[in-house]
Amino acid sequence: MKSYLHVLATPGAWRFLVPALLARVPFAMTQMGILLLVQWSTGSYGAAGITAAATAVSQALVGPQTGRLADRHGQARVLLPQVAVHALAMGGLLALAAAHAHLGLLVAVAVLVGASGPQVGSMVRARWAHRLGGTGRLNTAFAVESITDELTFTLAPVLLVGLSTAYSPVVALLGGLVLILVGTVVFAVVRTDVPEPAPVRVAASKGVLRRRGVALLAAAFLAMGSVFGSLQVGVTSLTTALHAPASAGPVYGVFSAASMLGGLLYGAVRWRPTARVRLAAGLALLAVATSAFTLAGAIPHLYVAAALAGLVIAPVVITGYTLVEGLVAAEVRTEAFTWLNGGIALGIAAGSSVAGQLVDHFGASLAFVVAPVATGLAALLVLARIGSLRPRPAAPAPGVPSLTGEPATLPG
Repeated sequence: MKSYLHVLATPGAWRFLVPALLARVPFAMTQMGILLLVQWSTGSYGAAGITAAATAVSQALVGPQTGRLADRHGQARVLLPQVAVHALAMGGLLALAAAHAHLGLLVAVAVLVGASGPQVGSMVRARWAHRLGGTGRLNTAFAVESITDELTFTLAPVLLVGLSTAYSPVVALLGGLVLILVGTVVFAVVRTDVPEPAPVRVAASKGVLRRRGVALLAAAFLAMGSVFGSLQVGVTSLTTALHAPASAGPVYGVFSAASMLGGLLYGAVRWRPTARVRLAAGLALLAVATSAFTLAGAIPHLYVAAALAGLVIAPVVITGYTLVEGLVAAEVRTEAFTWLNGGIALGIAAGSSVAGQLVDHFGASLAFVVAPVATGLAALLVLARIGSLRPRPAAPAPGVPSLTGEPATLPG
């Protein structure tokens, strides 16, 4: 715990962490909230699924471009107009849904909602990397962020479902929009540890996805996103088939709690194996852990499988963020982090879509095949290309250990 206390005691850190948390909780509500909103408006789960998927895809594709703009022009100059557009788009979507507008119009506006979503999570990680880059404490800071992500995705459904049940999805998303506005504006205004923009160097650089190792990490994160998407479908459908649909929520809760615990333990350890070896091993272990879901024939089995998978997934996510920080230059970190976030978003959309088709055609249990297959293939891909994950050449200060556990390589 000392390592966490040292990171959280970083001077000024709480000034940006608190507003970032306010902005990230409702951001985690967006996709599921739009699903509930469109189903409430149209009465169709199919229409709701199409609209939610369109939101996720636009967020995944546009997010990295937002990150690039932040690296080039600064976080505040991107976040403030972006959150204004997001507020207008979300407000428009709520009004259209309340008026029971045509599906095509709902999808079009939902695309704008996803594309304009403030990438606060990536920008928080960029601030940590700017402050702690080149030190062993950065791995712990990324663990803090992973735990925060799990916390937001645990709290968001509770708030969303509670407000939607008591009032309506419109009220739930409106409340979330207020939190996003307040949190994002305060975060943007707080200048603590903001990386300096590098307009010339970012403009001259090639796209981050073309950098050595970054596309490989994005593919690994897509596989991890498929775990989230397919398990949502699989757990929901299997608990319904077992005549215990109310168990789905607690199973998700066990998965999230185990993930937070796994991230907490992982971030507190100083690991001897390099980060790239840990990533390959973690993906392989995740494939084994998620395979336990395919054997689940009763509700207690689901709890055990959720705990096993949850313990593994947060450490793998933390390792991926640690690796990408060592692969790209400081001036394009935000874009790199948003590519990983985008990989997870695309994976969630793909995983839920494939799992849904498997459930419709072959039954609930087949949904659980997606996660071990995707993560197993990702583990093999990382193992085959593991050399591309070596940190970029750097000359750290004497006596400062390499973050990824690799020996430092001097330029030239």
